[in-house]
Amino acid sequence: MRSLHTKEKLLRPDAKGRISLGEMAEGVSSFRAIYDKDTHKIILEPYAEIPFHEKWLFENEEALRRVKKGLHESSKGQLKDRGSFSQYIKEE
Repeated sequence: MRSLHTKEKLLRPDAKGRISLGEMAEGVSSFRAIYDKDTHKIILEPYAEIPFHEKWLFENEEALRRVKKGLHESSKGQLKDRGSFSQYIKEE
């Protein structure tokens, strides 16, 4: 049974064996390919890489939870104006 978000498309390789994924690859920077020799199935798992300096956030569960909570509250208009923080900027 397919979910409502499943999309099926018949793809044909070109003369060099390449397949174009078109819009299915939108927002994807790379794929991990898994090939099952017994069934001849190929599974492509999409990846979207992040900059190295942002990696810490995804490794810190508490920080990520707080960021997601803040984004959720912001999207609902639950904002508190705390004024300017410019006094804390240290220019080098």
